[in-house]
Amino acid sequence: MTPKDELKYYLQRAREALLWKLDGLSEYDIRRPMVPTGTNLLGLVKHVAGTESGYLGFVFERPFPEDLPWMEEDAETNADFWATAEESRDDIVGFYKRVWAHSDATIDALDLDSPGLVPWWGPERENVSLQLVLVHMIAETNRHCGHADLVRELVDGTTGLSSRNSNLPDRDAAWWRAYHERLENVAKQAG
Repeated sequence: MTPKDELKYYLQRAREALLWKLDGLSEYDIRRPMVPTGTNLLGLVKHVAGTESGYLGFVFERPFPEDLPWMEEDAETNADFWATAEESRDDIVGFYKRVWAHSDATIDALDLDSPGLVPWWGPERENVSLQLVLVHMIAETNRHCGHADLVRELVDGTTGLSSRNSNLPDRDAAWWRAYHERLENVAKQAG
């Protein structure tokens, strides 16, 4: 596997992990704001999709061909972090998958040292390579996967990396309750 293939592989794993967090949930549950800042599962997908469309499109003069009004400068604050009632799960997931195809075409067309420009990073950091942007997008996507992990656990208790890999110790509910209680007691003792 080439270095570019490895980066593309890890980006795709993160993309799929993020979408898996929507599986089996109602429209209400994928939109529920589970923390005071309003973080919700479908909003995380919408945000990551919009972000990726910029980093692997605009930055390399290969703009994503669809309008993203929620990403415009005059958009409502945090408009990219939630889906309107008119934007369905299928709309957002379909948009994300179209972004993947566009991004993958950019990755395939360019060398890892191909130059790009990220003006919002400021003059001292705005000149970038495809490799740097891929590393950034892998980090960005995984950061929001972590948010989605916690939000999904708050919604219905589902945890794990994917439907095939929980990435957690294989223990029953009683063990997890006792473990939680133990950590709570340690926190109280330390506090």
